[in-house]
Amino acid sequence: MRDNTSKLDGEGGAGITNAAFLHDSDTGGLSTGGTNATTNAPRRKPLPSSDGSPSEESKKKKEEEINDSTSSVVELKKELGLANGVGIIVGIMIGSGIFVSPGNVVRYTGSVGMSLIVWVVSGFMTMFGALCYSEMGTMIPKSGGSYAYILEAFGPIPAFLTLWINLVIESPGSNAIGLITFANYLLQPFFPNCNAVPYLAVRFVALAMLGLATFVNCMGVRFGTRLQDSLTVTKTFALILIIVVGIHHLARGHVENYLDPMAGTIYNPTSIATAFYSSGFAYGGWNALNSVMEELKDPYKNLPRAIAISIASVTLIYTLTNVAYFAVLTPSEVLSSSAVAVTFGNRTLGILAWIISIFVACSTYGNLNGGLMTQSRVVYAGAREGHLPRFLTLIHVHNKTPVVSLVSIVILPAIMLFVPDVGSILAYTSFTGNVVSIMSVSSLLWLRYKEPERHRPIKVWLGFPIIYLIMCLFVAIFPIVRRPVEIGVGAFVFVAGLIVYYFALHRKIKAIGVAMDKVMYVCQLLFLCVEEEKVQ
Repeated sequence: MRDNTSKLDGEGGAGITNAAFLHDSDTGGLSTGGTNATTNAPRRKPLPSSDGSPSEESKKKKEEEINDSTSSVVELKKELGLANGVGIIVGIMIGSGIFVSPGNVVRYTGSVGMSLIVWVVSGFMTMFGALCYSEMGTMIPKSGGSYAYILEAFGPIPAFLTLWINLVIESPGSNAIGLITFANYLLQPFFPNCNAVPYLAVRFVALAMLGLATFVNCMGVRFGTRLQDSLTVTKTFALILIIVVGIHHLARGHVENYLDPMAGTIYNPTSIATAFYSSGFAYGGWNALNSVMEELKDPYKNLPRAIAISIASVTLIYTLTNVAYFAVLTPSEVLSSSAVAVTFGNRTLGILAWIISIFVACSTYGNLNGGLMTQSRVVYAGAREGHLPRFLTLIHVHNKTPVVSLVSIVILPAIMLFVPDVGSILAYTSFTGNVVSIMSVSSLLWLRYKEPERHRPIKVWLGFPIIYLIMCLFVAIFPIVRRPVEIGVGAFVFVAGLIVYYFALHRKIKAIGVAMDKVMYVCQLLFLCVEEEKVQ
């Protein structure tokens, strides 16, 4: 272990020492200032087995001693298994998108049939991208996801821009949309006679839930994943309920919307590409597990398995959910509804329609909870590489979570909650997300060319990244004609990122560094955090 007695000195020589977390290698206990914290009571020595090899009891005690010896090390722990990985991906993918996006997809496709085609194609597109990320994640087993891969392939400037986009638009925008959707659905049963839930009520409830989700993730990975798994089951049950009701409605002969499914279809490529924006937002989060690679047990097996199970399940659920929507609602009703699932529930469930609102609220909260977990690890990875202030690498000494990173990423979503046009946020996040995906998949192709002999535990067919790259380019380029303002804002953020990189990282202004050191000292005191420690 590296020397833990080092401390961050503040003014006047004050500082924080890690001496309280020293390990006593002779006793297997924790020492504080050199005093053994464990008792010296004699222990019965386990008897060896008949063949002279250590007994099972001896092996267990040895494992416990090893675990105890590393328990004082302040670092991110590998606590995520396959079920947790599936829970994270499904929990983040199934959020507000499936309840918000169907109307926008219908608006730009014009028909039931084309809407369903867009949802299915988006699922396959997501699967192609996820397979590419499986190769990248197992080849570069670092936390940070796209940021880590772009840094490895193209260097610091493109990687910083990826990080910048994630922090300024993509993550806070997605979180703000999810929070507003959560508050609207949660409060709607309490305002049954109102056309819209009061503006301030929605915002204050959203802020409260943002604070709660941050607190849960600060308490520890295991606590957050248990809640995430429960919410994933809840939201999946909600969509299955919608699917069963819709299929039952179809079975009773209500097939009016499917008699001519392609009627009114808009075949304009620009319009169809814009429809993929909305469906792509609903599928967002499929690469979330790559952001927490260093906390995933047996990543070479669990990453590809979790991705395959999750995306296949979500694609099937999304497609059947839209089939159910159109079994009950006409395209014009889907288009005009601000809460498609609630409108569906009011039409089919009668007095039990309020259940849908609660389920949707749980769904969006699960999306937020998982998003904060993965986004904070991206920030942590960026700070560890020197692209963000060093205080963002601080880890809580007891909970082993990047508390400072978690707190930092909730500031912008809290501000964005008061942006009146949520649709514009959706456009910003979709465009920038596509740009990041293009850069990430390009890094796979570049590393295939640059380092063909590099060890790749998983190597996908070369056609997958090429097909995915072409589809991302189609979705990113064609909507420029229809949504020039939103695309212009996205381009402005790129330029702003280059300016920040130049002054903060390239020139390394001394005053900024001094200020960041003081902030780090305050964060250590305030959040009881230290920098990561590794066992040599």
